[in-house]
Amino acid sequence: MSQSEGLDLRAASAQASPAPTRRRTRSHARALALTLSRRGSFVAFALILVVFGLTAPNFATPANLANVVAQSALPGLLAFGLTIVIIGGGRHVVTGGIDLSLAANLGLSAAVYATLVHAGHGDTLAVAAAFATGLAIGGLNAIAVVLLRLPPLLATLATMNLAAGLELVLTQNTVVPADSPLLTMLAGAGPLGMPMLAWILLASAALLIAAIQYTPFGLRLYAVGEHPDAARASGIGLKPYIASSYVISGGCGALAALCSAAFFNGSTTGSGEMLLSVVAIAYLGVMFSRRLVPTVSGSLIAALFVGLLINGFQLLNISSFWVNGVQGVLIIAVVAASTALQREAI
Repeated sequence: MSQSEGLDLRAASAQASPAPTRRRTRSHARALALTLSRRGSFVAFALILVVFGLTAPNFATPANLANVVAQSALPGLLAFGLTIVIIGGGRHVVTGGIDLSLAANLGLSAAVYATLVHAGHGDTLAVAAAFATGLAIGGLNAIAVVLLRLPPLLATLATMNLAAGLELVLTQNTVVPADSPLLTMLAGAGPLGMPMLAWILLASAALLIAAIQYTPFGLRLYAVGEHPDAARASGIGLKPYIASSYVISGGCGALAALCSAAFFNGSTTGSGEMLLSVVAIAYLGVMFSRRLVPTVSGSLIAALFVGLLINGFQLLNISSFWVNGVQGVLIIAVVAASTALQREAI
């Protein structure tokens, strides 16, 4: 081999070597990001418990922690519905599954229930009407997204405004008081002295975890959201599963409405303000899952995380405006991390 040929080979080798090096660097960076995403969220959860336990008065008492779980019931139940929609529609922020109507669904369903109870009707009719309202809103979202093929973001935004408008018409923008045996039971204490709202949150989470993560329906729903082309090729119909996710979400909104009526002794205005917390919980729940995918169990932990954060701020007399700011930062951080990991996986 001539000297010039040897030089050419060494030059070609030097030019080719940066590519494997870059791939190894990207692989290490992605592994580090995965580790931080999986463990960093639990470290943050533990830090909140430690910091607030040392600084906030009565934070770590069993009674306060039980109340945190109960107060997390409303955003937690709504976040369960949003999580299921994200599972079925995919995690893409713009074109993926989203349900912005959940908070307005809660407001309208609670108004329907409270209005009927206030008018003297029994719990049976009022509960049936509340669930019919919630499921109808979920069904309307399903029609708009699946049949009319509207972007989920715009479809559920329109439904949100429709539900909010109907609530204003029904209540005249006033609080509708309600008192019934069901509300008395929901507002009271359950087994082990924990509030019934806390038990409803935990029981709903257990039921949805079993249905979504351990049944053929749930596994196919994940396939539809994460790998739609593969699901279609295997004979799974995409539309029924996507539609069912919105209907289930509507049912979660109705259940949360009953809990809201028990918590506030009727329907109350301003339910739309809960939307930011619901979105934050649903996306933050991805960071609390082992595979960094949307899960009901992850959303449950995220709901408790946000609930503890709000409770600690309240005990320290920190303005609630800071809570909204923190939730906004969490949404940006989680969506950015999730998008980066998806881009690295491609």
